[in-house]
Amino acid sequence: MSVDHPKFKAAAVQASPVFLDLEATVDKSVALIEEAASNGASLIAFPETFIPGYPWFVWLDSPAWGMQFVQRYHDNSLVYGSLQADRLAKAAKDNNIMVVMGHSEKQGGSLYMGQWIIGPDGGTIAMRRKLKPTHVERTVFGEGDGSDLSVFDTPLGRVGALCCWEHLQPLSKYAMYAQNEQVHIAAWPSFSLYRGGAYALGPEVNNAASRIYAVEGGCFVIAPCATVSKEMVDMLCTDDVKKQLLLAGGGFATIYAPDGQLMHAPLPENEEGLVYADLDLGMISLAKAAADPAGHYARPDVTRLLLDKTPGDRVVPKSRGEADLARRGEEAPAVAAARAEILALVKEDGEEAA
Repeated sequence: MSVDHPKFKAAAVQASPVFLDLEATVDKSVALIEEAASNGASLIAFPETFIPGYPWFVWLDSPAWGMQFVQRYHDNSLVYGSLQADRLAKAAKDNNIMVVMGHSEKQGGSLYMGQWIIGPDGGTIAMRRKLKPTHVERTVFGEGDGSDLSVFDTPLGRVGALCCWEHLQPLSKYAMYAQNEQVHIAAWPSFSLYRGGAYALGPEVNNAASRIYAVEGGCFVIAPCATVSKEMVDMLCTDDVKKQLLLAGGGFATIYAPDGQLMHAPLPENEEGLVYADLDLGMISLAKAAADPAGHYARPDVTRLLLDKTPGDRVVPKSRGEADLARRGEEAPAVAAARAEILALVKEDGEEAA
């Protein structure tokens, strides 16, 4: 018996958003979707919070200074069901391509670091949120929940996604590996922050995190990475210190095979564009034959992961029917009986007083 493993071309975005401009960034996203499809790609992945751009201002100065950008950041974040979201879904459908969009998701009065997986029919496959925003990101974004650590069956294989330093969370990674993830989206914001002063934020460490994810998970890793534009530097870096803290460029988009190989020629960090690779999911069996950390290479008798995928709904509506309220052996609901008893006592007291 032979099995037809999915084979397709994937694209990772290396570009800057039109910072704090929802409409213009959606325009740019649609153009990139069309470009990827015209070059034969069946999947395109966007960087972390590509819409409306990563909130670099939280890393550059005090919260009070950063507040000048907060309202604009909220106003230009993406709302599911909005006209802008519909345009992205339509672009996926019109171009018959799966889109994994990184965006700031606005729901009610809160923001979340979202990744929206849109099928080639324009339908939603998943809407996930970063489980734990990193460090000062927590001054902007709320948290996801266990349901966001999920992998989904698609015509392109089992697809999952994480953001940025979620790739430094061993338990979150293991939860994804254990769901037989075959194609992983690793979304990054740019690697040009604190260059020379914080090695852990640079391309060496974080591209290594994507590469190791591919080897540990035995999966393909598509890792889009945004660039910081000159316009963003001009807007955010208002003095010499800030100009040292955040540099233009920082784009390091990559795609890795399950054995950890880089599958394409990289773009220069200041260059915008798409990197492509041809994926053959049949390669995964070869990679996992040697080591499958969540399968034959595991020791569940020694270590195991507890994964709670209960959605973190803030409000859970509940109403109890009469059957729930009735005491055993009584025909009338308990609450109703108690209420009638109290009302009767009140009535008696009133009559005595009269």
